[in-house]
Amino acid sequence: MDTSTNTDIQPPSSAKTTGFLKTCFNGVNALSGIGLLSIPYALSQGGWLSLTIFLAVAVICCYTGLLLQRCIDASPFVRTYPDIGALAFGRRGRLIVAVFMYLELYLVAVDFLILEGDNLEKLFPAASFRLGALRVSGKQGFVLAATLVVLPTTWFSSLSVLAYVAAGGALASVVLIAAVLWVGVFNGVGFHERGRLVHWAGIPSAMSLYSFCFSGHAVFPMIYQGMKDKKRFPMVLFICFTVSTLSYGVMGIIGYLMYGDALKSQVTLNLPSGKVSSKIAIYTTLVNPLTKYALVVTPIAEALEATLGVGKNRLLCVLVRTALVVGTAVVALAVPFFGDVVALTGALLSCTATMLLPCLCYLRVRAKVIRPSQKMYWMETAVCSAIVVVGAAIVVVGTYSSVKQIVRSL
Repeated sequence: MDTSTNTDIQPPSSAKTTGFLKTCFNGVNALSGIGLLSIPYALSQGGWLSLTIFLAVAVICCYTGLLLQRCIDASPFVRTYPDIGALAFGRRGRLIVAVFMYLELYLVAVDFLILEGDNLEKLFPAASFRLGALRVSGKQGFVLAATLVVLPTTWFSSLSVLAYVAAGGALASVVLIAAVLWVGVFNGVGFHERGRLVHWAGIPSAMSLYSFCFSGHAVFPMIYQGMKDKKRFPMVLFICFTVSTLSYGVMGIIGYLMYGDALKSQVTLNLPSGKVSSKIAIYTTLVNPLTKYALVVTPIAEALEATLGVGKNRLLCVLVRTALVVGTAVVALAVPFFGDVVALTGALLSCTATMLLPCLCYLRVRAKVIRPSQKMYWMETAVCSAIVVVGAAIVVVGTYSSVKQIVRSL
């Protein structure tokens, strides 16, 4: 086991730990994000029967979240997701987990900025900006503006502080669903689209997007380590996945009934212009990424600070986090294809981080440290093996489909 970078780790002080309710807010915030906007599109890609895949992915991801907790509890030196990889497979395991985890979080942060640009452009289609002699299009300018807004939120390092931001994100999700429902009921759109039972050609995209919806595993160890009462983490996971599954399901169903196969990558882009409810939905959509950006960027920032040895220097930490935010803005401006980037993130990175790695790491850690009963041993082995097979299929098929779409869009 590689513990060379963990020997100086101390338990978090009680002043920095988070209570049950705040932990739930952070967990829901990590799960219920921009997936709310893409879930109707995912359903239109796969058809009604793909809801069974959606539910299966939710159950699998909740279970693998518990596997991460068991891995953390197996050693006092394990605090982060890369630490789990190191406990299971040594330095190589740490590197593999870190690459997939941080790249996933990085692309999620990029998706947030693309989303901001898309929706602000819908609200203000004629807007344009000038930076000296350089003319900046509306969408590019809005991406830059969103970057400036989220930047200060990344300077906080306390989960307790971020929980107040997360509470705003949870409320924003409820308002978003209500606003889209209002458009369907009162603004003449209705719920008349019957949709398709199954669309086989779109199943790879649907699976990729469903995987993206439940990709909170990269921050679960951070949330778990910040809890006052860690024994309640399974209940936190159950509540977070239940709330997220219900919110995703409701949004997906009403969106598909409203627009059917005409759905765009973000349901807000389908909403009628000029309606107050549409504006509320879009403004709420703009709030959601602002409340979640810091939560997904913080693990990357902490890893960079530890690598550079600047964790105790406040000014240097701010500079590191500022550079990280600027980097996500550059990528968002270069590859502005929201649906395709989300699908690629879900297929290649989210699925690997939420299905493959937790199962493979747990099986290895169990063999080295944990000694379950014989009956439990075979049951866990069968379940984890089945998840690995399903996850590998999504990674291969979904990644191929997503890359093909991005190449076509360039």
